[in-house]
Amino acid sequence: MGNEETEKRQAILQDDHGYDGKFYCAGKSGEVFCRPSGKAEAQASPLFWYPYETNLGLFIIAANDAAITEIRFGDMPGFYRNSLRGEKTQSKLTDLAAKQLEEYTSGKRKRFELPLLPAGTAFQKSVWQALVEIPYGETRSYKQIAGQVGNSSASRAVGMANNKNPIPIIIPCHRVLGSNGALVGYAGGLELKKRLLDLEVRYNL
Repeated sequence: MGNEETEKRQAILQDDHGYDGKFYCAGKSGEVFCRPSGKAEAQASPLFWYPYETNLGLFIIAANDAAITEIRFGDMPGFYRNSLRGEKTQSKLTDLAAKQLEEYTSGKRKRFELPLLPAGTAFQKSVWQALVEIPYGETRSYKQIAGQVGNSSASRAVGMANNKNPIPIIIPCHRVLGSNGALVGYAGGLELKKRLLDLEVRYNL
């Protein structure tokens, strides 16, 4: 890991307000996806956030009292602590999300059991709901998702909604591919997208 990446990790983990690097701010997200189903009123901002080291890298998990609101890729350029509202502290929900992510990456979990509260437009939320319904180990094209949400010509808009997904992996936008099966577009990078897809194929045998 280079000095710049090490510096970014230290800044996030230590909550260093003096760090002036540019950090990525994930898209903002209203509806709750629960298992088996459920809804809750949206909160204006996360109340808690905390960085977690995983075997997929550094993630920032944010939550309010009721649900997970964001997961951010901590290694991405452009990520800045001050864009996160609320208190830097672990909560039962952030710890639970981190635990389930570890179980997922080790092949012990194929379905997340977490209350989620992504905020977005009605169309974005319809796309994210469709993503949640893609089975583990399977993929869909942007066109297929567009048809599922009622507008088969909206592939580009589906791609934009994917890009704004505030809770990646748990809302599995990595399972959406180009019409020719190409790995196109992922906030965490195409290498991570491929790792996630390969992981699911391996543990879905």
